[in-house]
Order: sequence, then C-alpha cells, then structure tokens
Amino acid sequence: MTIEGVLPVLKPRGVTSHDVVAQVRRILGQKRIGHTGTLDPQVTGVLPLCIGRATRLAEYIQDLPKVYRATMRIGLATDTQDLTGNVLQSVDNVALSERQIRDAVGSFVGEIEQIPPMYSAVKVDGRKLYELARQGKEVERKPRRVTVYRIEIEQLRLEPPHPEITFSVRCSKGTYIRTLCADIGRTLGYPAVMAELVRTESGSIRLDQCLALEQIAAAHADGTLWRHMIPADRAIGHLPAARLPQRLAEQALRGHKIPVSLFVAPSPDEAETELIRLYDTNERFLGIFRLERTPGDGGTAAARRFAVPVKVFS
Repeated sequence: MTIEGVLPVLKPRGVTSHDVVAQVRRILGQKRIGHTGTLDPQVTGVLPLCIGRATRLAEYIQDLPKVYRATMRIGLATDTQDLTGNVLQSVDNVALSERQIRDAVGSFVGEIEQIPPMYSAVKVDGRKLYELARQGKEVERKPRRVTVYRIEIEQLRLEPPHPEITFSVRCSKGTYIRTLCADIGRTLGYPAVMAELVRTESGSIRLDQCLALEQIAAAHADGTLWRHMIPADRAIGHLPAARLPQRLAEQALRGHKIPVSLFVAPSPDEAETELIRLYDTNERFLGIFRLERTPGDGGTAAARRFAVPVKVFS
C-alpha cells in the first residue's frame, strides 16, 4: 500500500532531520519523502514529512510560521549560541529583575534583523557557514529580516549565577532562536545562550499530533498509519479554496487556465490572494493555481482573471 500525505513526526534529540527522513524511508519502504524545515540535532519537536506527491507542496508548508518553546541561559556565550559549543564568555552572579527581562523580551516582537550564526547552513560565496566555522574562520554575514509575531514568557528562574528564561515564540520561517536568545541577552547587557529548544507547531501541525519513530514503525506494521496522515491539501489550508464545475476540472488537470468567472461559489474573484487550492464539486483536490489578471484594452474588452496551474494533482 502506497502512503501519501503529510506525516507529523516527533523528532528526537541527537539526530539530524535528514537522519529522520532516512529512517522513515526504511520503515515505509518509500523513497519519495522530504521534510519541511530543518531542525538542529539537539532540537526536538514537530517535523512534518511530506510523502509521495505531497513532496510537491513542501515549499508551501515550509514557508508557514513556526512556534517554539525555548529556554535561554543568561551569563554564558558560546561559539554556537547554544550549549553544544565552546564557552567564549562566562559571567557569574547575573543580577536582573523580572521587569527588565519582560521589557527586553517584549522589545523583540515585530520585524527584526538577525545576523545568521556562523554555525548554520547559510551559504556565503558558495560555502556553508558551519564549514567555515569548523575551520576556525569567521566571515561577514548580511543581516536578515524575520518576524516575531509573539513571545510569551512561561517561566523565570532568576537565581544566580545564571538565570534562565523559558518562553514560547511564534515566528516566521528562517528565524534563528539561538540568535534570538543571544540578542535578548545583549539587550539585557549580558551574554546568553539557548539551553533547550522544542518546536511545538509548524504551520497548523501541533506537537500533540506527532508520532515518535517507534510509533510510526508500529502503526505501519499494523496498517493504521493512515489514521495519522494529514492530506496534502489540508496541510496547506492557509490558502483560499475555490471550486470548479465537473466539466472544467479535467481541463484544469490538463494544464489549461480557467476563467475565474466560471468558478462555483465561493469565488476568489475579489480576494486579495495570489495562490488558491482548487477543487471540483466532488471535493477532489486538483492542485495549486495562481490567479492572474489579463489587462483590458481600455475599450470594450475588460480585464479578466484566470486560474493558472502551478502544481496539478491529477
């Protein structure tokens, strides 16, 4: 039986995201599997895997916001910005008030700039930064703009010598939580590192939906894994949906562009969106389509909107 869709995996500590993909490939006996956003080896939590044709939608799932639960330790700095690195600085008897911490953490909500850490997969002149870092090299990195939608402090442990803060953060794709911790520490006037990190949500997929690798193997063996799979189109539920009459569905599947005026209600004609999920009236998922407008000629020919195929699911 071929399995298809999005499998919500609970990534364990101490393995890479690629290791997880390799293990699931062995369990399922399928090669067409990909993840939707790398987690560092020591990070645990939600790692959605796209299986079969769902791999064609990985980029749209990967672009969605993520939620993390992070613990940062104040008074230490390492070359990796987490506890796996070499200690570069240590300050004893850090003294901070709860108000100072809440003000500093809250100041990072919104659009911020981050300088990618040297121990990251970002490429500079064709070389991955972590490769250069392992050679003892440090290069200039351009800051990147990311968005922190919210931060909520869950626990404060202010006892010296190294206070710890546990917080939940919802952020855009590409946000480095290690760097966020270091930057918060810098705002407080102390070095800081990320001590622990769990990804609790990826898009609409939550931690409580995820299966450990052992559970995946057991569910596959007894034929119940399908109960945990998320249909590919549901995993991109943030995109608006529209429907076509049956007579036009086959045209759409053959790659024809379809006038929006022929859609079955609800129509995205006035929606401020570019991409939509398209279905027929039997709720069969046809794929992702882009809405494009053809310009009018200023005379009798008015501008028209069409749905143009982007990813078709025949």
